[in-house]
Amino acid sequence: MRPSDLKFQKSHEWLKLEGDIATVGITDFAVSHLSDLVFLDLPNKGASVTAGESFGEIESVKAVSSLYAPVTGEVVEVNSDLGDNLEWLSEEPFGKAWMIKVKVTGATAELMDGAAYDAHCKAEG
Repeated sequence: MRPSDLKFQKSHEWLKLEGDIATVGITDFAVSHLSDLVFLDLPNKGASVTAGESFGEIESVKAVSSLYAPVTGEVVEVNSDLGDNLEWLSEEPFGKAWMIKVKVTGATAELMDGAAYDAHCKAEG
């Protein structure tokens, strides 16, 4: 079950904002559609990310998908263990499978609450 304090992008990234720190990951919907994950490429600590632009990639046996930043800011922490534990994305996509933490310094992408995201996923199939 998804935590109620998250916001979502149409591209299936989630965001949890605590003060000026945004924790970012991908949703259970995205993980289920990617399946068989084999590689994850995340930015380094100190990197700048821009709302709506790619900050990394996730690769499955089917395809390579870009990851899009929901906020603009500086990466202050990277979940460096995730690349070696991609099963966490299936087990706990909203917990230990977070990807990056960003100190928000600028714009936020267009985000949805849980109900709007669920409707988006249903429409997408």
